[in-house]
Amino acid sequence: MSNNKTIPTNASVQEFLDRIENGDKRNDSYVLLNLMEKISGEHPVMWGPSIIGFGSYHYKYNSGREGDMPLIGFSPRKQNFSLYVGAGAKRNQGFLAKLGKHTMGKSCLYIKRLSDVDMETLEALIHSTYEHDKKKYNS
Repeated sequence: MSNNKTIPTNASVQEFLDRIENGDKRNDSYVLLNLMEKISGEHPVMWGPSIIGFGSYHYKYNSGREGDMPLIGFSPRKQNFSLYVGAGAKRNQGFLAKLGKHTMGKSCLYIKRLSDVDMETLEALIHSTYEHDKKKYNS
């Protein structure tokens, strides 16, 4: 069984964000950073080389594979932002209908820029996921 590559590191979040060449993406990254920090009350941590996470939970599959992941997080990818905010959960479908321009992966929410979405809806979605998962995994 392979080891999980998405693990917390000691890398600097600020140094990672400051290396983003596109100024608009860098600015949006800092907005997301501040928003997730405000919602979670957690300090940001680099998970692997490119994910910024807040809080954590432990998972274990029936196969025996287990590991840790951030409760919420994001990655400023070249094409778009990958937001790890439980967007695939049924409880969050109402938020997605009001969010604005986005696409979905299996459990990731992809946004090209923050100006494409309704920020109040995004904040509510992130808050919903954080509170739900914190209760589910850390109680």
